[in-house]
Amino acid sequence: QVQLVESGGGLVQPGGSLRLSCAASGSIFSISFMGWYRQAPGTQRELVAAITSAGGSRSYADSVKGRFTISRDNAKNTVYLEMNSLKPEDTAVYYCYADGSKGYWGQGTQVTVSS
Repeated sequence: QVQLVESGGGLVQPGGSLRLSCAASGSIFSISFMGWYRQAPGTQRELVAAITSAGGSRSYADSVKGRFTISRDNAKNTVYLEMNSLKPEDTAVYYCYADGSKGYWGQGTQVTVSS
């Protein structure tokens, strides 16, 4: 089992920044990659960014390229999502995901971009 705990969401004005954190615990040796998804009301959950555990390879949704950065600190078993130049359309619940023996989800953290 893998447990994921997210933090760092909140309310920010357009153009602002936030950093999300996802701390993993449990059977972390089984994790092959981790990612951040988001879901806005009335929409499907979408992949925002992902990072592999071994090689640090990263991938991003086109809508966030150049604005968001995913990174990890293996010593802390934590994955981060640095979000800059935030737009109102980035408003959503952001979920941490870990791919291990099965898929694991965090509880979600709300990000609201509004003036």
